Amino acid sequence: MLTISRELVDKIIAHARADHPDEACGVIAGPVGSDSPERFVAMENAERSPTFYRFDSMEQLRVWREMDDRDEEPVVIYHSHTATEAYPSRTDISYASEPNAHYVLVSTREELGEEAEFRSYRIVDGVVSEEEVTITAG
Repeated sequence: MLTISRELVDKIIAHARADHPDEACGVIAGPVGSDSPERFVAMENAERSPTFYRFDSMEQLRVWREMDDRDEEPVVIYHSHTATEAYPSRTDISYASEPNAHYVLVSTREELGEEAEFRSYRIVDGVVSEEEVTITAG
């Protein structure tokens, strides 16, 4: 189960809307071993694509080093889908390399209007498991 604050959910959704029609991506860091998402880090979609995302390798190296220096890890790795449901694609599954992370997908597809679909998954060894999301006030 992912437990995440309303503030962080709103930041992810705002980033997804700001980058639309391209996919948005980023991480939420938290203390190592805590499973507690705390620090929002919006990242650049190096592909600048409405159907695919990829972290810029230099930006990813910098962000992961910063997390190491702060004794953090990527608790949430998020990206948006702009025209499809919030479910991992084959490509998303193949790139999922953090077995302890929650993979959050947000859909900003047109038929949702002002709403956004927000879902979380665990992806380990190519196996996708959707998980419950609890949104807290904090």
